[in-house]
Amino acid sequence: MKLLSFIFITVIGVPVIVWFVFGSLADQPPLEGWMAQFTLNEPPLPAPAIEFQTVTGNAVNLAIYKDKVVLVNFWATWCVPCVREMPSLDRLQASFDKDKFLVLAVSVDRGGSTKVVPFLKKHEIEKLTTVLDQRMRLASALRVPGMPTSFLLDRAGRVVGSLAGIAEWDSDEAKALVRYYLEKG
Repeated sequence: MKLLSFIFITVIGVPVIVWFVFGSLADQPPLEGWMAQFTLNEPPLPAPAIEFQTVTGNAVNLAIYKDKVVLVNFWATWCVPCVREMPSLDRLQASFDKDKFLVLAVSVDRGGSTKVVPFLKKHEIEKLTTVLDQRMRLASALRVPGMPTSFLLDRAGRVVGSLAGIAEWDSDEAKALVRYYLEKG
C-alpha cells in the first residue's frame, strides 16, 4: 500500500506541483535587462484620480486613458537623467500604436508649457503625449521618489508597477514588458 501511495504521489503529485510552480511563473511579466529594476505591484493599485494639465491648459486625469496600456513617466527639463532618457521614450512610443499604448510624459517643471514645449522641440521629442504636474499633485499621489520615475498602467487603469531611475525604454526588454500587458488585455 505504501508503495502504491508513493507511485501515485510521484506520477500524479510531482507533475501537478511542477505545473503550478511553472504555470504561475509563466504568467509573470518579463523583467530582464533594463526592466530588471521594474517593481511589480501585487496586486495592482488603483490609479489616483488627480487632475493635471495638458500643455494647452486642459484639465485631465489618468481615467481618460483607460483601455490603453500607459507608461507614465515623471521628468523635468533640469533633470539630466530625464533628458538622457527622453529619446528612448520617444522611440518606444513610435514602436506602438497610440490607440493601444501611450507614453505619458509628465513634466514637473514649474515653468509649465512655456518651459516644456521649447525643450521638446529643441530635443526633437515628437511622439510623446506631454502633460504638466506643476504642483506635483500626481507625483505626490504616486509617491514618486525622484526623477525620472515611470509607472505602468494596465488597460483597467491600475498601476501594475514602477521603475525609479533611468532606463532604455526602447530596449527589447522594455518592449517585451509593454507587449505582455497589451496581450494580457
